[in-house]
This record gives sequence, structure tokens and C-alpha cells, in this order.
Amino acid sequence: MIYSKEVEEMCTVAQGVHHGCAPIPEEAKWVQAKKVEDISGLTHGVGWCAPQQGACKLTLNVKEGIIQEALVETIGCSGMTHSAAMASEILPGLTVMEALNTDLVCDAINTAMRELFLQIVYGRSQSAFSEDGLPIGAGLEDLGKGLRSQVGTMYGTLKKGPRYLEMAEGYVTGIALDADNEIIGYKFVNFGKMTDFMKKGDDAATAYEKACGQYGRVDDAVKIIDPRKE
Repeated sequence: MIYSKEVEEMCTVAQGVHHGCAPIPEEAKWVQAKKVEDISGLTHGVGWCAPQQGACKLTLNVKEGIIQEALVETIGCSGMTHSAAMASEILPGLTVMEALNTDLVCDAINTAMRELFLQIVYGRSQSAFSEDGLPIGAGLEDLGKGLRSQVGTMYGTLKKGPRYLEMAEGYVTGIALDADNEIIGYKFVNFGKMTDFMKKGDDAATAYEKACGQYGRVDDAVKIIDPRKE
């Protein structure tokens, strides 16, 4: 190690008492994290690319510094879906430090990893006060029974008003309007349920009907419009 002449000529002064780093909450324990393997927790974070054309929601379940589970959800950019596919292969098995310095293909996913790293090492994980943390597989719970991302897609113009295109329940097939042309509900089809019905032997038409549902005062509607055509 090289020291400047000014430092070499200084006299030594004792630093005094040092109690170490502040403990952070990890899986219902207070941990003085000094090494990568001291880090555990499940947390979520969101990242975005430089042109802000798309975003990524990343969920990691870390045990003793090693990523055991990763959920990568992307929106807004077609290329991000392929990047997410690669990131899902890359992330499990890496330490949080390795993942922070690994090219996760898409800038939005890299940014999400940075945000998660900050949360984890500062003790802001979702499982900070959960004894023994959350089991591997907890990341899938965000997706529900259909194992599909919770997506909301809405569009609106000043001239023609709002259009509901996709809700958490599924793909919106109709918007219910009252006499004042205000939205009072919507009809939808849940593609996850539809494909499950088809896997069990239902034909496409039957599966479609069984996967349809509605929300709000659809039965009171004066008219129902197709949000993609009207």
C-alpha cells in the first residue's frame, strides 16, 4: 500500500472505540452484516431503462447471500421479455454482489437489481420481521393461481374518454356504460383460467365462456362497448 509523504509524516492517533456496523433486521433477527453471506431476505424492486420505454419488477428471495428465487416481470418493451428469460436463468445461484455486477441483459432489469440491492443491504426487505424469512416459492404468490403478472392497461383521450383494456381479473372484453355514458363496470376473460380449462379437455368456445366474468353494475348497463373497436 502506498502512502503520500504528508501521511507518512503524520503522528499516529488512536481511533478509539468502534462498535461495528449498525444491525439491520433480517428474517426476525438483528444482524451486523459484514460479509455477503450475512444477507438474507425477500424483497421487490422496480427498474427502468434510460429511454424509459419499459420497466421491470424484480422479486428476489436471498438466503445467506445466495439468490435462491427470482421473479422477473417486465412491461412496455418487447425485447425485455427475452431479457427477462435470460435473467431468470442468470440470477439464481449468484450472490447479491455478483448479481449487482452482472449484465442482466436489459437496463431496466439491471436498475431493478440495483434498487433491490439497496433495500436488502439496508434491511428494508419484505421479510425483515418474518421468522426464518419466507420459503422458496413465495415469489410466485404475487402471480396468483393463474401464475400471470398482475397487469393494468388503460387508455384515454380527452375527446373519447377512457378505455379499460386489461385488469388484474383479465383481458377486458366489454365496458358497461350508464345513461350518461359513464363507466359502471366491465366484462373480462381470464386467459390463465381459459388455458387451464382447455388443458382439461374443454374446447376453446367452452373454455372461453367458463373463463369469462364481470365486475361492477354490468347488469344495469344501458350499453356495453368493445374497448378496442368502439
